[in-house]
Amino acid sequence: MQAKQEAEFQEFVRARWSHLVRTAYLLTGDVHHAEDLTQTALAKAYRSWRRVSRSDRPDAYVRRILVSCNSDRFRKRRVTEALTAAPPEVAGRDEAVSWADERSTLLAALAGLPPKQRAVIVMRYWEDLSEAEVAETLGCSPGTVKSQASKALAKLRTHPGLAQVADEPVRSRVSSRQGGSK
Repeated sequence: MQAKQEAEFQEFVRARWSHLVRTAYLLTGDVHHAEDLTQTALAKAYRSWRRVSRSDRPDAYVRRILVSCNSDRFRKRRVTEALTAAPPEVAGRDEAVSWADERSTLLAALAGLPPKQRAVIVMRYWEDLSEAEVAETLGCSPGTVKSQASKALAKLRTHPGLAQVADEPVRSRVSSRQGGSK
């Protein structure tokens, strides 16, 4: 790789690393897997950086590599992970614990989705991509994106932890986080 392309790639990695790791975290549910997945995707992008950098949207190209690497991870390893909804011992409940519980509940619910549905939900609602962009990233039709999103959202709606959070009045959750009602 030429020095100019090397510098472009390094700048791309510096600018996009944390965002790619966050996306990978939502895909994997584990920070260590997310970092490994991001490194693998960037290594593949590095090998073909000339092609990646010439594309109209290098972010989308690398995001597609990230999703593909995550799918490969499932093909190679058929061991399922058992994520728990809550830690075994619960001390007191304060604002930080409440946020952490909601986050862990959401991550557990995402972990219960099949890989393609999880990828659609992450790309569509976390990355805020259009259905067409998600379809392009995943290499499928927009109709597949719609059906996978519909199935995933239906499954998420039935998740007991998410139903419990949704049943709480939003105003009380928000005001308790802000330190009082307004």
